[in-house]
Amino acid sequence: MEKQAVYSMTEGSPAKLLLKFTLPMLIGNLFQQFYNMVDSIVVGRFVGSNALAAVGATGSLNFLFFAMSFGISAGVGVVVSQYFGADRMDMVEKSIINGMYLLAAVSAVMGIIGIASARWVLVALDTPEVILDDAVIYMRVSCAGILAIAAYNGVASVLRALGDSKTPLYFMVAACFINIVLDLLFVVGFGWSVFGVALATVIAQLIAALGAFAYALCRVPCFRIKKGNRSVRRDIIARCFTLGLPIALQNALIAFSCIFLQKVVNGFGESVVAANTALGRIEQLVQQPYNSLGAALTTYTGQNIGAGKTDRVKQGYKAGFWSVVVFSVVMLIPCQLFGKQIVGVFVTEPEVIAIGAKGLSITSFFYFFLGMIYVARSVLNGAGDAAFAMINGLMEVAGRVGFAVPLTKIPFIGMWGIFLTTGLTWALTSIVSIARYHKGKWELKKIS
Repeated sequence: MEKQAVYSMTEGSPAKLLLKFTLPMLIGNLFQQFYNMVDSIVVGRFVGSNALAAVGATGSLNFLFFAMSFGISAGVGVVVSQYFGADRMDMVEKSIINGMYLLAAVSAVMGIIGIASARWVLVALDTPEVILDDAVIYMRVSCAGILAIAAYNGVASVLRALGDSKTPLYFMVAACFINIVLDLLFVVGFGWSVFGVALATVIAQLIAALGAFAYALCRVPCFRIKKGNRSVRRDIIARCFTLGLPIALQNALIAFSCIFLQKVVNGFGESVVAANTALGRIEQLVQQPYNSLGAALTTYTGQNIGAGKTDRVKQGYKAGFWSVVVFSVVMLIPCQLFGKQIVGVFVTEPEVIAIGAKGLSITSFFYFFLGMIYVARSVLNGAGDAAFAMINGLMEVAGRVGFAVPLTKIPFIGMWGIFLTTGLTWALTSIVSIARYHKGKWELKKIS
């Protein structure tokens, strides 16, 4: 394959390259979060706050079961970007096909486990009885769709590793509109409640996966794997797994810490669960500039590490830092001034809106720390610093587990300790991530 058919990030202005890569990613991620938000808006407004709470009660659990496929997708992307940066195109093809073998196997296993364990896990987390049955349904349908979600993320991760952040955007936009139409059809038209929004999301993601794969097969030559490159390569699978597993475990640890926090949230009743769900959707949206910048930095770092250009990686980190400063200030202002209006998009109950708005005013002060987690973590992941991913996950666990119960037990803090825990966890994880970057071990990473 001609290297010019995709996009090299080893030459040119780091800031301009990152901006060019980040903007399509940001738009795509915003659309993805938008259709996730539509799920919440539809059930919150057309079914009720209990249905919204049921959807929210499964969020961290679903993330836990998706974590392995997300991690493997990221690992495959790192391997592909490094071989592409080194101009080893046969290895790019072998990495794509073997990465997909691994991703399919892992996702199928996790989907089965998620479906089978849904009820007893939700019961163990003290999910309120009034929302339990809906939460089980939502979780099982979502886990049944893990293969579709993994397929899209796998193809998108490889395309981004090759420098193409625009194509995944197009299919995500299409999926967004499909999801909105199906949400309204299934919930408002058919009355399928939480089952309807979960099914709509799975169908939309499947269509995005099929579309992205068809495009890649037709337009990106390295997806048309040569016969000699299709065989199972244990060394490549092991490399994808070695880089992907720590990221997967990092995600799993983050999910575990969120599940622990969710258990604390559940103890305050349905209104707090619903408010926390609405706030979670808002924060997912807020995180998208950071997430998109992080994806750009992972690809940028992987290609430049493959090319042996560590100085360019440092320049990219600095550009990321200043981007976070700007994003954080821009997003802080509306969260402080218009919290009630923002939360009111999701629910109509005054009590839920009041709780969510005050929670948003607390967490928004910590957005800079959240952004720097993405910057430092993405550079380290792109360089192949697999050990750090586990450290990152452990810090998230230490923060949420260590802060949640003590803070909520303080009389004058009470339930507000839930939101303070989130912010303090971001701060702790950010400090450790930045320290790991400045320690410089990532500069020693090589590809074989």
